[in-house]
Amino acid sequence: MPEQNVIPIDQILPNKLPLVALMGRPIFPGIFTPIMINNPPDVRVVEEAVITDGYIGLVLMQTDTEMPAITDLYQVGTVAKIVKKINMPEGGVNIFISTLRRFCIKKTLHSSAPIAAAVEYLDDEEDGTSEVKALTRALISEMKQISENNPLFSEEMRLNMINIDHPGKIADFITSILNIEKGEQQKILETLNVRRRMEQVLVFIKKEQELLRIQKRIQKEINEKIEKSQRDYFLKEELKAIKAELGMAADAKSSEYQRFKEKLDAFNFEGEVKEVVDQELEKFNLMDTNSAEFVVTRNYLDTIVSLPWNDAAPEEFDLKVASQILENDHYGLTDVKTRIMEYLAVRKLRKSTGMGKGKPTSSIVCLVGPPGVGKTSVGKSIAHALGKAFFRFSVGGMRDEAEIKGHRRTYIGAMSGKILQGLRITKTKAPVFMIDEIDKMGASFQGDPASALLEVLDPEQNNSFRDHYLDLPFDISQIFFIVTANTLDTIPSPLLDRMEIIELPGYIDTEKLEIAKRYLIPKSIEKNGLKKNQVKYTRESLLHIANGYAREAGVRTFEKNLDKIHRKLAKQIVEESEKVGGDATGGANKEQAIKFAIDKKLIEKHLGKPLFPEGAVKRADRPGMSVGLAWTNMGGDTLVIEATSVPGKAGLTLTGKMGDIMKESASIAMTYARKLGSERYGVEASWFEKNHIHLHIPEGATPKDGPSAGITMATALLSLLRNRTIVDRLVMTGELSLTGQVLPIGGLKEKTIAAQRNKARHIIIPKQNLRDLDDIPEHVKKGVEFHPVERFEEVLALAMPD
Repeated sequence: MPEQNVIPIDQILPNKLPLVALMGRPIFPGIFTPIMINNPPDVRVVEEAVITDGYIGLVLMQTDTEMPAITDLYQVGTVAKIVKKINMPEGGVNIFISTLRRFCIKKTLHSSAPIAAAVEYLDDEEDGTSEVKALTRALISEMKQISENNPLFSEEMRLNMINIDHPGKIADFITSILNIEKGEQQKILETLNVRRRMEQVLVFIKKEQELLRIQKRIQKEINEKIEKSQRDYFLKEELKAIKAELGMAADAKSSEYQRFKEKLDAFNFEGEVKEVVDQELEKFNLMDTNSAEFVVTRNYLDTIVSLPWNDAAPEEFDLKVASQILENDHYGLTDVKTRIMEYLAVRKLRKSTGMGKGKPTSSIVCLVGPPGVGKTSVGKSIAHALGKAFFRFSVGGMRDEAEIKGHRRTYIGAMSGKILQGLRITKTKAPVFMIDEIDKMGASFQGDPASALLEVLDPEQNNSFRDHYLDLPFDISQIFFIVTANTLDTIPSPLLDRMEIIELPGYIDTEKLEIAKRYLIPKSIEKNGLKKNQVKYTRESLLHIANGYAREAGVRTFEKNLDKIHRKLAKQIVEESEKVGGDATGGANKEQAIKFAIDKKLIEKHLGKPLFPEGAVKRADRPGMSVGLAWTNMGGDTLVIEATSVPGKAGLTLTGKMGDIMKESASIAMTYARKLGSERYGVEASWFEKNHIHLHIPEGATPKDGPSAGITMATALLSLLRNRTIVDRLVMTGELSLTGQVLPIGGLKEKTIAAQRNKARHIIIPKQNLRDLDDIPEHVKKGVEFHPVERFEEVLALAMPD
């Protein structure tokens, strides 16, 4: 063929190309390579190109998408000739291509699949200078060094690199085989100046060489470590063989030592803890197994490795979920739930705002209330709401501080205190701890547990708590402490100062009724083997149990009475089934048929006569009597104060098992009554000299104390002096001062309930207790008129109006 008729292939390339988007990396000109095409639009582009001239444009995507448009592609790509096409079973095609030249997209012909564009072909610039020749030699030389030490470079790659005669194609080939990010490769593809292109590639080669040097160094260090570990292993095996030959059975000890060492190394201790632990571990390794100290040291190390030294996971809880848990677990206690939710909200807010960083994070909540109101179950609900482990222990009657802080290791049978024991059981550094009956701790020659708790419950100190047994600083500041008590009077003031007080005042009869319906009756029925639909209670019967048999603040006695009723019903069912079928199992169908409707009459049949008769209304129906209100662990109660006088030596006798505070209140009441009697009501001083006054509170076997009966006793004394009966259905409560002021009292809610049970219509209260009326439900206050007073003269105006 004549030479003038031969036209190079790159001069007859089409100006319009269908484009195939590449996801991995760009493909450079001058390369013969296979490509897998799986995208259906791209497969159609390939098939149409094979039918026509066989040319396609390969362009890298800027961002990987399943259905790319032309705006998602770079502007510079490579034109390729499809040499061979193989259809794949999965539906894609595998094509072998020969890439020819760079091109630049000039005009969009079709922006989405199938993408097509008008292109302009690009030529290399500055490709024949001496600098380019020098750079070519440098590239080939540097690549030889890399390929000699890298098994990933095949002999075929080396030959291809040497046989390429064009400097620009050498740079393109090297770029395609180096481990370079696709963005950097695209920049090289877009660089038309050959000198600058080769300079950039040379930089990448240098980086690759540096990575290879680092890789060699790391590999060498690893090999050295492996050789050392193998050497140590063989030496240890030889040592074991020598010990076995000498009869030194140290296998069990060696395994324990290895176990301790692995666990202790995982904790990454620092400072004092690391120093002490390393000393104990080394001592354990050198110690004879028959030594008395061996067991002591082993138990000590076992305690250390079983403690949760690492920080707990971040606290995550949802306030709505926590509120729902509290509502599901407990009825009523609205104020308590509100306080708890506020407390949890503060914890969450401090965590979210980062305000708790670097500050003590421990929390101490004290739940105070009568027995049976749900203090322990509220603590469990808090743990459930927070999603934390729960641990409870009681300190009631505890007299030894070692129960809290542990025994020193010098004693036989020494162990850690309850705090560390709880952490070992819960296996977390941030559980919920409940310390029950904190008001019933004692003190003895063995120490004072209440003083030991000062460090445990102090957020400023417990981040480095030292148990006597462990004798190492341990952070217990992440524990959520909940303590319970029936009264605050016996808790030391320094301990009380460290706690957030939440009071659980107790339940009224209607609240007990709802608790019985929702929780107590289903629980008791299941416990006593009855069916859910076998027993039905009327509202009146449940209120009769609450008022006649279970007047305490809690619901334990209520539950016991329900259990007593259900046991009797179970006995009745079994006896009747045995009459029918011969045994309890033979009359199963009969058991299903027996149903009980529990009314007031059946309650009294199973429980006997009420302990608190309904008709026993306490009244002041003669001079020298008044009715007061008192708070007890059983809830509120009414007290009748009786006063009388007999001729004889002047003086005051007090009976009814009064406490010291109540006796002082009686003395104040007597002094103020004598003053008012002389100054206002004309009682002569000689009357007091010739008469002896006796003040008595009935139910003498029951201890009574507190200052809240002050105005009641003074009213009874003035009723005696004036020989007048006080207003009917009037009760009162309030502390009396020596100057006649009426001072505030506590337990107004329970006292109001007691007044309702006593059919009272008027209640005299201190004016400073007006704020407490908002906490009393409306149905409790219904039918009762409250009279707030500041002075005792106002009490007299209401009790004995002129």
